[in-house]
Amino acid sequence: MQPFINHTGVVASLDRANVDTDQIIPKQFLKRIERTGFGQFLFFDWRFLPDGSPNPAFELNQPIVAGASVLLARRNFGCGSSREHAPWALADYGFKVVIAPTFADIFFNNCFQNGMVPIRLAEEDVEELFRRARAAEAAGGPYRLHVDLPSCTVSDDAGFSRPFTVDPFRKRCLLEGLDDIALSLQHVDAIAAWEAAHAAPAGE
Repeated sequence: MQPFINHTGVVASLDRANVDTDQIIPKQFLKRIERTGFGQFLFFDWRFLPDGSPNPAFELNQPIVAGASVLLARRNFGCGSSREHAPWALADYGFKVVIAPTFADIFFNNCFQNGMVPIRLAEEDVEELFRRARAAEAAGGPYRLHVDLPSCTVSDDAGFSRPFTVDPFRKRCLLEGLDDIALSLQHVDAIAAWEAAHAAPAGE
């Protein structure tokens, strides 16, 4: 997992509440055993028309948000089933930050395990970000946000700045790029010593 310290990226606005994990990555694409390759199926039923062509009305298909790495959404993002494929798909597509008023708990936790930063902001702050994104796009340019994890702030270049909270342990894992496996490997000597002390006698 790559460390996350700070990031500046184009914002893609998904003006929908209660986006569930089956909408993020439909169940028919869960057969892969790797963590990679799911980005092409992200929001599949919304991104593509029945004939397989891109849906020109879908938010992420707008040219002005090409290469977006910050997803702005409404409340209860990531609800539904607990599939970890949802953050896999978002990360594989290129998203590093998801901002919403609230998240489903399991999805929220899975984001940290996959190097993404889920940011909870007040409803009025999220509404203001949607307004600013619409204004920037109407003026012909993408809207960008800056996320600084050490200071836990999200800001733009036009005066918006808000703090957000991250559990200290999760923050450390993001800053150092540590997932569960990497955390375990930090204790490999202690694990080996325990295994040696508790090894079954020869012949058993």
